[in-house]
Amino acid sequence: LAGTVPEEERCTVQRADASLPYSLFLQRFAFSRPVILRGVTDNSAFRALCTREKLLAAFGTLPVRLSTANTYSYRKVDVPFQEYVEHLLKPQDLTRLGSDTLYFFGDNNFTEWGPLFQQYVPPPFRIPGTSPAYSFGIAGSGSGVPFHWHGPGFSEVIFGRKRWFLYPPDQTPHFHPNETTLAWLHHTYLALPPAERPLECTLRPGEVLYFPDRWWHATLNLDTSVFISTFLG
Repeated sequence: LAGTVPEEERCTVQRADASLPYSLFLQRFAFSRPVILRGVTDNSAFRALCTREKLLAAFGTLPVRLSTANTYSYRKVDVPFQEYVEHLLKPQDLTRLGSDTLYFFGDNNFTEWGPLFQQYVPPPFRIPGTSPAYSFGIAGSGSGVPFHWHGPGFSEVIFGRKRWFLYPPDQTPHFHPNETTLAWLHHTYLALPPAERPLECTLRPGEVLYFPDRWWHATLNLDTSVFISTFLG
């Protein structure tokens, strides 16, 4: 379902394609700045398994763990996957606080979802000394995770569009921890001077964003979206 949330006026995250050598990825991006990678994976087979019909047939009766969309105090709620898709997967209410917004991302049961994840082709780049872990999610238009940080990782959009906002570790963004990304976009972002605006871009299916260690980031799904991240712990 197409949302009414706009894309950014200009993407300010550098892009690269499959011609980027691993050595150059390590030199230019791995430890210093984000990059959007295009054409580094082919997940058409995985995408075919992630349609609404296929996911409901495979996982509809299984419980999934939802998290609240606030920064510092995630509350967890378990519901059947079918209930989430049919009743909770809705556009974000601008007036709803993050603590009252439930979001399916990250808390995957790898025994139950493992056969699906085995079909995913992760980005070919790795950070020395880390190991990958998947985080799969589905979310409605206008939903997203507010500003937070953790270790490095990749995030790929399977269906829909996802807008990203990123700040380097030494530039803490101004935000309220219980405000959704959509509310932040309306209340704070528009008032920021150009020099204080984040790096930002909208990912489309087949594009992968890499973000380095400890970079602040927030996400905003512009459509009903399916996405998967590869965290490098």
